Amino acid sequence: MALTTLSRPRHGKVIAGVCAGLARRFGMSATMVRVLTVLSCILPGPQFVAYIVLWIIMPKDSV
Repeated sequence: MALTTLSRPRHGKVIAGVCAGLARRFGMSATMVRVLTVLSCILPGPQFVAYIVLWIIMPKDSV
């Protein structure tokens, strides 16, 4: 299975597209990645910082 490049989608009902981009990159459901992201926020750690950093550094789709 070939992995796609890491990028955020330009369209759809997303806030920043980080979870959708990660899901597409690793062949997972976007809903599953979103649920895991929300659940991880219960644990202590830099989850919000990581999300914001990915939002800034992940390029949008070129098409």
